[in-house]
Amino acid sequence: MAGDKIIKEGVVTEALPSTLFRVTLDEGGEILAHLGGKMRVHHIRVLPGDRVTMELGPDGKRGRITRRL
Repeated sequence: MAGDKIIKEGVVTEALPSTLFRVTLDEGGEILAHLGGKMRVHHIRVLPGDRVTMELGPDGKRGRITRRL
């Protein structure tokens, strides 16, 4: 459902092409994440080593970066 979003925090470990990032979660594991819409519109730069907050999809393998901490 639209309101059931899983929010996680992690550290960006690698920047990939097409604004994809490999993120290591705080509780372990790695996922692929892309930048959310507001991050793209406002040209917020995300680099390896940055802490980020993201929303995970229902499968838990892909996510959307919503905030750089």
